[in-house]
Amino acid sequence: MATLTPVRPELEPGRGDAPRPGRKKTGTRRSLVRSVPLLPAIVLLAIFLLGPVISSFYGSLTDASLTGATAQSSSFVGFDNYVELFADPDFPKSVVLTLIFLIASAIVGQNVLGLGLAILMRSSNKIVRAMVGTFVVTAWVLPEIVAAFAAYAFFNDTGTINSVLALIGIEGPNWLYALPMLSVILANIWRGTAFSMLVYAAALQDVPTEITESAEVDGATGWQRLVYITLPVIRRSISTNLMLTTLQTLSVFTLIFVMTGGGPGTNSSTLPVLAYQEAFQFGKLGFGTAIATILLLVGAAFSLVYIRALKPEVD
Repeated sequence: MATLTPVRPELEPGRGDAPRPGRKKTGTRRSLVRSVPLLPAIVLLAIFLLGPVISSFYGSLTDASLTGATAQSSSFVGFDNYVELFADPDFPKSVVLTLIFLIASAIVGQNVLGLGLAILMRSSNKIVRAMVGTFVVTAWVLPEIVAAFAAYAFFNDTGTINSVLALIGIEGPNWLYALPMLSVILANIWRGTAFSMLVYAAALQDVPTEITESAEVDGATGWQRLVYITLPVIRRSISTNLMLTTLQTLSVFTLIFVMTGGGPGTNSSTLPVLAYQEAFQFGKLGFGTAIATILLLVGAAFSLVYIRALKPEVD
């Protein structure tokens, strides 16, 4: 018996051959009416988000400073700050350090560890879940300044980690001086993994247990079930979490500044730290704002990539 394919309404003769007059206008009018309740939110976003961005960009085109004649009345200098910025040898180094910090601590560290902890907590007993959840979430709920000083006390020359190593006869290095980027990367992973763990713990609830159980019966290993079942099902949650952790990590300042101050030298000066140093330590507000604008563009570039990944698939 032949299989009949249902005809879509828009393809039926007399119905979908030509759009009805006024249908497009009606749809547009309806969309505008539905958007009316969003107008207050749009206005607030324009005032408190778009306004500061525009003001910041204009500030990067001036010679504003904290001291001297330009502290009272700055003048427009165009793109001079950006020309000076790209000629500064500290800027490309800061960009590389920012990318290393971002990729190691957020894109890889927090996401991989967060997913692993979420899977562990899902398959473990209540005692393990309570212990892991308490330990991980505590670091997340601590105020950032408190977490920064705790990390400093841990990695300091006479801090916790070297005290533990001394008990087993190992002399640890001065972590904050010899390995500053590794120290702040590990501290940021410790600080932010809880967020990824909670996101993935919620996402794992959407993985159908009957599919994983069937795959297990068919002989699929745990790694195969993770790669071919779990990750494809939660891929949108992964993209969302990657975007959020990326934007959060790009703006990390307090943790790095408390632990290393951007040093030794400029060996841990990421873009937020470099912007602060130029604007408030050296008094070059316009130059520091130019760095902040570059940081904003970096975050926007990552956001566009993740938003594109979140687009629904079209058959």
